Amino acid sequence: MRYGILGCGMMGQEHIRNIHLIAGSRVTAIVDPDAAMRARALALSPGTVVVDTLARMVARDDVDAIVIATPNHQHLAQLEEVAAIRPMPVLLEKPVYTKASELPRLMRLRDNFPSLIWVALEYRYMPPITKFLEMLGAETGEPTMLTIREHRFPFLKKVGDWNRFNGNTGGTMVEKCCHFFDLMRLAIGAEPVRVMASAGQAMNHLDEIYGGAVPDIWDHGYVLVEFANGARAALELCMFAEGSRYQEELSAVGPGGKLEALVPGPGRFWPAHLGPAPVARVIASPRHPRGPRSLEIPVDPQLLKAGDHNGATYYEHVLFQRAIRTGGAPAVSLDDGVAAVRMGLAAQEAARDRRVVSL
Repeated sequence: MRYGILGCGMMGQEHIRNIHLIAGSRVTAIVDPDAAMRARALALSPGTVVVDTLARMVARDDVDAIVIATPNHQHLAQLEEVAAIRPMPVLLEKPVYTKASELPRLMRLRDNFPSLIWVALEYRYMPPITKFLEMLGAETGEPTMLTIREHRFPFLKKVGDWNRFNGNTGGTMVEKCCHFFDLMRLAIGAEPVRVMASAGQAMNHLDEIYGGAVPDIWDHGYVLVEFANGARAALELCMFAEGSRYQEELSAVGPGGKLEALVPGPGRFWPAHLGPAPVARVIASPRHPRGPRSLEIPVDPQLLKAGDHNGATYYEHVLFQRAIRTGGAPAVSLDDGVAAVRMGLAAQEAARDRRVVSL
């Protein structure tokens, strides 16, 4: 499997490292306008060819699949360019779009794209979250309440500072939280009908100025989502909570009991003064007398070293390749990516306008 990588920043480099862990896979071409990012990508993948445009990379006969890992607001136009030149399998980083006005274009592309599009919502494939999803039905019955909490560090520095502004990202509820809205739909097994939210910018990036503008990206918030089957889900986000023992904590409760997943953040950001980072864990607390049990979910150190998502990017590529080789459907479809963004945009709107948004 020969890959072309469009965008060689943090996520592009993570994709390169994980592709190299899969036997028979290699990166043959990259495109990135930033010289420093190109240099880092080539250091990870010696012998890879630098191409100056997406069009030329797509046209190469030594590229079997494309990874799009560019800034959010570029994704749709780049996907349209692949469709126009040579519709090949695409692993598209989230979010799939950033503005509601773009949705008709995306739906037209979906209806006419003859190859595989897989949306990179990696959180599904973090081993503790995968285990949580596997155990969910047996441990809780049909979940009635789902809570997701992420306490973490601020947005990282990106080339061109594109991730400091809502206009480029879709807003924090799209850029950061589409992962969590995807997990809500997956865990609850129903579609959202109403979204309520309160969020804002309390601490991060307020002393930064780019092109005369202060960043407007939010750094904390709460979101409540009601689903068509009567279940409810809540999100709590704080991006000035460095040093939290677990970065993500998921809790589902249903008639059968309670299930939790505790997920450490990326090892390279763990504060050394806090001692060893914790191991991921899933905790089942059934209502019957058997009592709670706690399962450690260790992750292969090689996979932890290859990226910031608990090994998820590796598992994602294994499944992406399997779908290409077998002609199977994507496990994370363009429709899934759209649904996560719709929820994120609704949360942005609900918090901004202080109202309930119906879907």
